[in-house]
Amino acid sequence: MLHKYRKTALIEAEQVLGRAEAEHYQLALSWDPMSLNCGEPWFPEDGGTGYLNTKEGPMRVHKGDYVATGIDGEHWAIDQDIFERTYERVD
Repeated sequence: MLHKYRKTALIEAEQVLGRAEAEHYQLALSWDPMSLNCGEPWFPEDGGTGYLNTKEGPMRVHKGDYVATGIDGEHWAIDQDIFERTYERVD
């Protein structure tokens, strides 16, 4: 039978709006799966798509998206619209 569940863990997240966030999370302009490095830096003000290195591989990031940090220090990207409908700021 299908049941409903609510997330109870707090996460830390930061909205990607400019250079400071892009540099902090080392967002890349492109991703080469054959390379250990993620390529040239990407800055949101330049437009387009950046890439975030995650445990599952590269994730696309757009200006306004959020980067969340989990309990083990891992990062993942969350679309701005989904984040704002799912999470509520508590501080």
